[in-house]
Amino acid sequence: MPVNSRLMLAISIGLAAGPALAADLPAHGCLNKAEQRAALASRQAVPLAVALKSAHEHMRRSEPLRARLCHRGDGLVYELTLLTHTGKVRHAIVDAENGQLIRGR
Repeated sequence: MPVNSRLMLAISIGLAAGPALAADLPAHGCLNKAEQRAALASRQAVPLAVALKSAHEHMRRSEPLRARLCHRGDGLVYELTLLTHTGKVRHAIVDAENGQLIRGR
């Protein structure tokens, strides 16, 4: 599946699953669906597609499994879970303000 199709699929899954995922989140400050929309509307966070693209540039040939928008320090970050082409699960943290990869492992 082309990268753009995967990004759009991940975005649609993330938006559709927002309330379900929010119930499963630990209490470390992840936003619910309404809070995510507000953060995007007020430009506190870049769109998820930007964060996924940044992670993909550093972790080539990976598929997004889960994305959460969470508070970290004074700002917001995307916490991404990715599946590599070899079947390994990797995690990435992307600054939600500018879309830059903070950490990938």
